[in-house]
Amino acid sequence: MKKLILGSNSPRRRELLSGLDLEFSVDTGNTFVEGDRSGLSPEEYPLMMSRGKSHGFHRPLEEDEVLITADTVVICGGEILEKPHTREDAIRMLKSLSGREHKVITAVTLRSCSCERSFEDVSIVDFRPLSDDEIAYYIDKYSPYDKAGAYGVQEWIGYVGISSIRGSFYNVMGLPVHRVWEELQNLKAVSPSLR
Repeated sequence: MKKLILGSNSPRRRELLSGLDLEFSVDTGNTFVEGDRSGLSPEEYPLMMSRGKSHGFHRPLEEDEVLITADTVVICGGEILEKPHTREDAIRMLKSLSGREHKVITAVTLRSCSCERSFEDVSIVDFRPLSDDEIAYYIDKYSPYDKAGAYGVQEWIGYVGISSIRGSFYNVMGLPVHRVWEELQNLKAVSPSLR
């Protein structure tokens, strides 16, 4: 068994990784600074971010450690909807998602001192049309300022607004844990037999 390190501040990623019944520590020390992304398509952005976060980790990894980093983006109409900075920004994002289909991509990088693997998972999410009152209620009660696209699939807006998801629900939440489990097994970082 390897020592797993989650390099993320996200409480949702911590919750999801905990759901695999694996022991891990959280270490968010990082020197990565996002560079120019003008040459990247929206679909290429999360992979660049997850790799950058991995290589920006603040110290060399020990022989028995595996670092997990990730980045999730919401793409609607060819635009990346990042975390909203203001209430008005969140309203704009949710209005753009209302009554439309959008794509959620999470890229994950697993890195040890001798190996590195990156992968992506894609989910397609459909929102029914949302009223201005529904959008305002959600933003004011749930303050989704730490969430890409200004929403959390596991919160009220997901219950009332999402009509379908094609792909992994957990990917939309922030970490495709089925893929993480599979890749950790491939790296022999976890035991395939649970005792």
